Amino acid sequence: MNRTQTIERIFSSHGWSGLWRNGIYAFQHYHSTTHEVLACSCGKAKVLLGGEKGILLSVRMGDVLLIPAGVGHFNKGSSSDFAVVGGYPPGFSCDMCYGDADERPSKLKNIAALPLPAEDPVLGRAGGLKEYWTKLNIDG
Repeated sequence: MNRTQTIERIFSSHGWSGLWRNGIYAFQHYHSTTHEVLACSCGKAKVLLGGEKGILLSVRMGDVLLIPAGVGHFNKGSSSDFAVVGGYPPGFSCDMCYGDADERPSKLKNIAALPLPAEDPVLGRAGGLKEYWTKLNIDG
């Protein structure tokens, strides 16, 4: 089993679905209808999280990003072999939002209605997702 298949197996074993393989878009975007998990399966990249004034992270093979709905993300540059496996909590799929001023009010309603995922995509029920998100009060 290769690295990508291993990531897919782990995500699936914790109920995460809609799995896909690709990169991260090189433009600012976010999702209002689901949270998203991204696991770097190869290479490295600089990923901007949280909009133009957000945090620039360096990610490399083995890193996992769990991105709450509404958080912008943007590939600011990557190695030629950069690849991720992405997915969503069970029963959810993504929309594409671009941060336009007229789009945000309706998207905030979608984001507010989303439940906390039932399981951490990597560690399952024993994972830190619920503890971390509860401490930050993301789940309402």
